[in-house]
Amino acid sequence: MDSEKIKEGVRLILEGIGEDVEREGLLETPERIAKMCEEIFGGLCQDPAEHLKKQFSAENNNIVLEKNITFYSVCEHHLLPFYGKAHVAYIPNEKVAGLSKLARTVEVYARRPQIQENMTVQIADAIEKYLEPKGVMVLLEAEHMCMTMRGAKKPGTLTSTIVTRGVFEHDYSLQQTFLQMVKA
Repeated sequence: MDSEKIKEGVRLILEGIGEDVEREGLLETPERIAKMCEEIFGGLCQDPAEHLKKQFSAENNNIVLEKNITFYSVCEHHLLPFYGKAHVAYIPNEKVAGLSKLARTVEVYARRPQIQENMTVQIADAIEKYLEPKGVMVLLEAEHMCMTMRGAKKPGTLTSTIVTRGVFEHDYSLQQTFLQMVKA
């Protein structure tokens, strides 16, 4: 990341809204924002394969679900946060990932400017590509600050996105099992 460009951009925004960039409270803001960008957009520099390549042999061919994975992301349209829970399931095909690796995969994609719809697809595609399971199902539920702070101004509104792959795609009973496990 180019922290100097970020700092200059922050200064321009502050000046653009009529602020005094030399004001005591704003003197270090450009630097703080540059450091924050390294953290919240760090997924741009990460490959989910790094997390999903740690695999173990398993005879399990039933659903593996990691639910309530908290995530924070930034909407690419307004650069405002959206945050919520991810629920990720797959049916192993002789190998499983370490449990923390599913959460880390969610985090890789959450730490990029994007939209929730794409993030859901990216998580499912990465699990499908690197684990080669029999099926994958991903559900994201999030509140978007672009809906809460501006525009419609509807706090508490949740957006849900869901993606199915493999055996989940056409098996309604597997989908229902997933949803029941998420709600349990």
